[in-house]
Amino acid sequence: MTADSYSRQCPDLLEPVITIAQKAGQRILDIYLGDFSITRKKDESPVTEADFAAHHTIIDGLKALTPELPVLSEESADIPFGERARWHCYWLVDPLDGTREFIKRNGEFTVNIALIEKHRSVLGVIYTPVCGISYWASRNSGAYKQKFGAKPEQIRARKKRGIPVIAVSRAHCSSRQQRLLDNIGAHQVISVGSSLKSCLVAEGVADLYARLGPTSEWDTAAAQCIVEQAGGHITDTRMQPLRYNMKDSLLNPDFFVFGAKWHDWSQHL
Repeated sequence: MTADSYSRQCPDLLEPVITIAQKAGQRILDIYLGDFSITRKKDESPVTEADFAAHHTIIDGLKALTPELPVLSEESADIPFGERARWHCYWLVDPLDGTREFIKRNGEFTVNIALIEKHRSVLGVIYTPVCGISYWASRNSGAYKQKFGAKPEQIRARKKRGIPVIAVSRAHCSSRQQRLLDNIGAHQVISVGSSLKSCLVAEGVADLYARLGPTSEWDTAAAQCIVEQAGGHITDTRMQPLRYNMKDSLLNPDFFVFGAKWHDWSQHL
């Protein structure tokens, strides 16, 4: 089987990928409930032993599932663009999205796994270890949420109505982001960590999540498939959909995550 053909098997891949995410989540919880060490990366962002434990669990699982596909993880991202540029299909992983929330022990962190084909996210799984909630989607198959012990339910982004509900980060609020909120006018705010902000848009709880600051491609890839399959959008501030592995840097541009009704949020910048 060629690498490109895997994306056509997304529905068949979903269940095992969800299982891999849940196994990584259990490894994270095992560490979360005890004492753990914290170190700093070159960019001064924190990393814990839970990040690496989840990383190894996911790498092992994906390599067993699809041995021909490369994996790009936050914890093994030092792969030259010259090599990555040859990838037409690959896994993009954030083993522990929301490390700061993990350190704060507020439960708002996730495991993110995405399949990228030709620069687009075609499968996404997000798992919340503390709550036992899974979100997933694959191309042309809709988006779903499943609470622990319950049946999956299809989720849909909503069309903006009335006062917009805006998901904001607990850890980041730049002056540009505050200016955007001021320019929007009357609104309600939900504060939450990690990719859960995008999940709130996907399930119709929030109308907008705007990130006007640095993020990396593994922060958005899984969420993008889920949001888009729920009828929503993830775009840069020129209102163009995010794309992956198109340049040497793995940093995202500033972006908007918003619901089913198209709205040019850039006019509020």
